[in-house]
Amino acid sequence: MIDILYFARLRESLGLAREQLDASQNIESVADLLAHLRIRGKPWSTTLGEGESVLVAVNQEIARPDTGIKDGDEVALFPPVTGG
Repeated sequence: MIDILYFARLRESLGLAREQLDASQNIESVADLLAHLRIRGKPWSTTLGEGESVLVAVNQEIARPDTGIKDGDEVALFPPVTGG
């Protein structure tokens, strides 16, 4: 299973703080995961859309679209953070 955590506005928009996905669904990278979530339709397709700013961390390390994901990984999705 892949453990997915949603933070801040993503959690609010999706109405979900956490979920688990079966790792055998051809999800091998961050890009695969985001594509898999988007095909669920709204609000997924708009909240995680191509033009939306979403940061991803795999096992608590910032990830890129080509970062691999495997069974047992924790993936966190969150909006960019600004500071002052």
